[in-house]
Amino acid sequence: MNTADIPVFILCGGLGTRIKEETEFRPKPMVPIGEHPILWHVMQVYAKHGFRRFVLCLGFKADVVKDYFHNFHLRNADCTIQLKTNAVTVHEHQHNPDWEITLAFTGEKNMTGSRVAQAARKYLGQAEHFAVTYGDGVTDADLTAELRQHLAGNKLGTVLGVNPPSRFGEIKVDGDRVLAFEEKPDLEGHWINAGFFLFHRDFLKRLPEDETCVLERDPLVKLAQDGQLNIYKHSGFWACMDTQRDRDYLTKLAESGQPPWLK
Repeated sequence: MNTADIPVFILCGGLGTRIKEETEFRPKPMVPIGEHPILWHVMQVYAKHGFRRFVLCLGFKADVVKDYFHNFHLRNADCTIQLKTNAVTVHEHQHNPDWEITLAFTGEKNMTGSRVAQAARKYLGQAEHFAVTYGDGVTDADLTAELRQHLAGNKLGTVLGVNPPSRFGEIKVDGDRVLAFEEKPDLEGHWINAGFFLFHRDFLKRLPEDETCVLERDPLVKLAQDGQLNIYKHSGFWACMDTQRDRDYLTKLAESGQPPWLK
């Protein structure tokens, strides 16, 4: 199956209250990481594997996202504007991705499941499978390999699983003696939801549009209970922007010139 035929639904409508110093006037996916909003980086992760159809599930400050993409070329290239006619000539495109982007307003305060349900029922089209992720997480996972596993597994859903990074160091002891000291280890053998889901279209039968529907609660919990949810395990890079510290970390990586999610 060609990844270009699979629409990617990206959740962009939340309030981002845990990083409020950055999200008072813009949705979290529009917070800059280096020269571009983190949403652009998320889309580049998919584009690296040939995905090109994006449906952005908007809510809080939807106009900020719409304005960004409407003026995308003006933001990323030199231009000449004839004020008398308002004609615009764009020069030397720095970024000219072959993307199809649908900007779908899914409610000011709707929860994640509701947003996906609304947008997918309108814009899934004839696609048999679709992708879903959050607008604030990036990874170097092989999404092409995840798609292959998803199709071979013949389940309704597949989730990217990563080892949770510890925010604290770990000390292993024997009585009063320290056996090992490790600064912020990855918790190998433990897996958390990293987003980057793949679903068969029949999953929508389990996903109500009710504004209180949270994707990660009843829909995914019951999918797992019914044996219809697989995991694609990834032990490489993954990070989400949940706090200002996270943003500073991702910005440092982006400004290095070779962020791991774009290699």
